[in-house]
Amino acid sequence: MLPKRLPLSSLLIACLGLSAAPLAMAQAPAPGAPAQTAGAQPVNIEPRSPLHAQVLLDRANFSPGQIDGEVGSNQRRAVSGLQAARGLKVTGELDEETWQALQADSTNMLVRYTLTAEDVAGPFQPTPKGPAAQAQLKALGFGSVAEALGERFHASPDLLKALNPGVDLSKAGTSIQVPNIGSGAVPKAAKVLIDKSDSTLQLLDDQGKVLAQVPVSSGSQHDPLPIGEWKILGVARDPTFHYNPKLFWDAKKGDSKQTLPPGPNNPVGVVWIDISKPHYGLHGTPEPGHVGKTESHGCVRMTNWDALRVADAVGPSLSVVMQE
Repeated sequence: MLPKRLPLSSLLIACLGLSAAPLAMAQAPAPGAPAQTAGAQPVNIEPRSPLHAQVLLDRANFSPGQIDGEVGSNQRRAVSGLQAARGLKVTGELDEETWQALQADSTNMLVRYTLTAEDVAGPFQPTPKGPAAQAQLKALGFGSVAEALGERFHASPDLLKALNPGVDLSKAGTSIQVPNIGSGAVPKAAKVLIDKSDSTLQLLDDQGKVLAQVPVSSGSQHDPLPIGEWKILGVARDPTFHYNPKLFWDAKKGDSKQTLPPGPNNPVGVVWIDISKPHYGLHGTPEPGHVGKTESHGCVRMTNWDALRVADAVGPSLSVVMQE
């Protein structure tokens, strides 16, 4: 259920698109040859590889979005953000000073994790297409163990499979390699800054210092980002989604109003941060690999883990500035 302090008239009706407790894990073996699965591209697990960079950026709270081991726009945004915050030359490229700032020589990129009975228990069910079919479910949960583990370790399911070739991810007791993501919380922010041109959201302290940065999808030609200054009204975790086809330019003929159940594959993911602009908010997504690369229905969309990272650092009345 949604908290009473959040007005239903402004919640979850104009946007489409699990973090677990800290885990005790043993260090993975030293990196060797690239890991791969049958038919998949090799994953470079050497020191100072793109995978290493993405893990370190995630740990530093300059999120590269979904960790996939491939150099892309989200990684370059994260590198640029960290360079600017640390007073380094901003290039978006990983030079020696940037690697040192990331403490590349002291942090392993991979750790070992043993699958538990809870990890593999499910239930796992593919998300049906269309609001009417989704509304019939009790929850919009994960479709597979690999998807659930991807959310937990901020990684693409394909990366996890490539890191663990031939491993049965559905068997409790199995030891796997996973990205060595951090578990430290972001300090409480004094301001949220969303930059449309850079597809980023930054959390700032009261001196304007960047505490964290995450990639976002923000607005589109049909539903532009509402440029200006707004206020956070509250945070709803595991929200339901109120679908109204009249508010969507791309709604299918015959669609009707639906209330979609909560879950990581809910259209707004696992958290909704309500703002003072009616029908707009900051939220998660069921498609983490699309963040920063596709448009949204006007709202600000993040990976579920980054949305939770932001939600933990903000509170009611906090300023949210959206700029071109």
